Amino acid sequence: MHRITMITGATAGIGEACAHKFAAQGHNLIITGRRSDRLDTLAAALSATYGIEVQALVFDVRARNEVEAAWHALPATWRAVEILVNNAGLAAGREPLHEGDPDDWDAMIDTNVKGLLYVTRMVLPEMVAAQRGHIINMGSVAGREVYPNGNVYCASKFAVEGLSRALRLDVAQHNIKVTTISPGLVETEFSMVRFKGDQAKSDAVYQGIDPLTGADIAEMVWFAASQPAHICINDINITCTAQASSTMVVRRPV
Repeated sequence: MHRITMITGATAGIGEACAHKFAAQGHNLIITGRRSDRLDTLAAALSATYGIEVQALVFDVRARNEVEAAWHALPATWRAVEILVNNAGLAAGREPLHEGDPDDWDAMIDTNVKGLLYVTRMVLPEMVAAQRGHIINMGSVAGREVYPNGNVYCASKFAVEGLSRALRLDVAQHNIKVTTISPGLVETEFSMVRFKGDQAKSDAVYQGIDPLTGADIAEMVWFAASQPAHICINDINITCTAQASSTMVVRRPV
């Protein structure tokens, strides 16, 4: 059986790009997401294009019972995941804390932190038993430096950074790699979700620059995953050339 890679949040953006990248390298895939129509379409395209096997699991990473049920329903051979890409994540809202929506806070913490933990908790014991594996967590530049009105989203990505570092220590004795990928501005559905469908606000985020793409980040994920067994890329911090920090972006005149 080919190597198995599991990618959460695979229905769009970075996750979908990662699915294509790993499929092109001959990996069989477990892809997850909430939108069953998109997931099924992607699974069919990956199988037809690359000749690989795909398991499509429809669940919300925020729901621990759904994560556990989907994992335990997998055939035993499919649980031998060698690479887990914890990509599922989101931002919701961008207000000062005293004006923030607690429902947005729950969505970000439950997805970005607890969802990552729920999925990792299912996959990791199999890696420990096999004494090999690689967990790649999708962080953010927002997990390295805060910015105005980013409060809870930044906090959730700081948590991903801390969890990744701690996990690296926990599993080093089991020959398991841990990598954090921390992108800056990537033009995906991210801003549309954050601004709840406001196209003008979403477009303004990327106006006057050449932002990163999902495919750019997939290349970084593959770079980390494709290193020899004795090399662990612990951390990749990547921005577009125009973005020098979370708050400094050099834009072309409109």
